[in-house]
Amino acid sequence: MIGITAYHERASWGSWLTEASLVPDDYVRSLASLGANPVILPVYEQPEDTLDPLVRRLDGLVLTGGPDVDPARYGAEPHPLTQPPRVERDDREVALLGAAERCGLPVLAICRGTQLLNVAHGGTLIQHLPDVVGHEQHSPTPGAMAKHRVRIAPDSLLHQILGWDERDVPTHHHQAVERLADDLTAVAWADDGTIEAVESTSTPFLVGVQWHAESDDDMSVLEALVREAAGLLAIREADLGRTLR
Repeated sequence: MIGITAYHERASWGSWLTEASLVPDDYVRSLASLGANPVILPVYEQPEDTLDPLVRRLDGLVLTGGPDVDPARYGAEPHPLTQPPRVERDDREVALLGAAERCGLPVLAICRGTQLLNVAHGGTLIQHLPDVVGHEQHSPTPGAMAKHRVRIAPDSLLHQILGWDERDVPTHHHQAVERLADDLTAVAWADDGTIEAVESTSTPFLVGVQWHAESDDDMSVLEALVREAAGLLAIREADLGRTLR
């Protein structure tokens, strides 16, 4: 079972316009196609003593894309083009990430998820990437994916997973990692130097990719998450079997 963090947005269907917990279907379909059971985790405040038992029911976690992380979380004033904060969503995802790390779950962070991972671990963000790189190739068209090339560090876990050195990936983001958290390592970059993927230096599977892996033709990184989750489940079931005997 793979938990997928939900968006919390105004949404409409039929004659209804209401607050909704939702995720783009690519996340659900891609994980289901790989044999996982996707579980959508809505945005709400949850006490830690009930959060950890929830997360222990899962075998992996995906931190999804979406609106900008609140700059107040990394001590910055908002840029004019930074989106309005989703404070409740930020709080929920930081709490879920912390619980997942405490419970030893494999975690894959995607786009905004990578930015939130970096901030949760003490890093900062570039709030409007075109100001730094001088172009809009990371998100040239509103509401549509672009593609640009990324280069993977050859000695990284991500390189072992993907098996390629350079490739075009689907992308849509105007923010990115600025100061990297001390316990994360940059392992992929765009041609303009933007950090495109990070890994934990102390956790077996804590990986963040800035591109949209759920919309990519190459499902390798999601396959790796599902393998790690299946391995964790097998260990838990073996432990349970020994306990019952």
